[in-house]
Amino acid sequence: MGTEAHDARLPSYFISHGGGPWPWIKDLLPGDWSILESSLQAIPEQIGVTPKAILVVSGHWEERDFTVQTHPNPPMYYDYGGFPDFTYRIQYPAPGSPSVASRVVELLDAAGIPNATDPNRGFDHGVFAPLYVMYPDANVPILQLSIRRGYDPAQHLAVGRALAPLRDEGVLIVGSGLSYHNLRAMGGEGVAPSMAFDAWLHEVLIDGDIADRDRQLLNWESAPGARQSHPSEDHLIPLMVAVGAAEGEKASRVYHETNMMGTGIYSSSFAFGLDRRVLGVPPTTGSALANNSGV
Repeated sequence: MGTEAHDARLPSYFISHGGGPWPWIKDLLPGDWSILESSLQAIPEQIGVTPKAILVVSGHWEERDFTVQTHPNPPMYYDYGGFPDFTYRIQYPAPGSPSVASRVVELLDAAGIPNATDPNRGFDHGVFAPLYVMYPDANVPILQLSIRRGYDPAQHLAVGRALAPLRDEGVLIVGSGLSYHNLRAMGGEGVAPSMAFDAWLHEVLIDGDIADRDRQLLNWESAPGARQSHPSEDHLIPLMVAVGAAEGEKASRVYHETNMMGTGIYSSSFAFGLDRRVLGVPPTTGSALANNSGV
């Protein structure tokens, strides 16, 4: 891990970030969280360097225009409900990165993409939950970029392309969402659509023609199980940024399970631009998800 990040091009990631403040309460929740946890813990080793900063595009922040978090020390934003009181006092004191935020604005401006800045925005749980598992010491600067209302996949692919130079500047680009996000069908009727959509993602991202990948993603709504898996695509659209940032580069599946949160739901995460393919993990067993919000 001693290599300087700017000596090598970093991959981009689309991660399934789990539900609410799960790293702090996983022993209280149904299901086996170890597969997701292990996949996130493996990312620092996969990239092999300490990033200069991590730019996170979270499905939990959307604005009229793409908006960049500029706070030098972002506060916490507890955007979930129904969890123990102590989870509203969790701290993940990673610094922000105003300098990288300025670079993000510069790149978006150069691409003609309307954007804004927010000096007050804190870290939502799509950031602090997975990043706590990846970097528990909170010693890597982190900043967020919002998704854009309307969820136009072409616009989010374009943002990824515009931000691709950051990968050569030591910045790790992470799209944080879920490959399945239908809170009204966690288990039961949601299992078959999640399996079908997960298979489609694997076919398009891993097995398919890279030259045809963008076209397929632009038409994601026609995929098997698409709308059952994503009634609203806020948790899918960060994938488009991760793909756009690594256009023409191979994908690897870095997380896969068939019993997410003990519900029987299929779930995956992907990296783009890694040198090796990471295979999926065997399914686990577990009980139904507790009735909490904030996934």
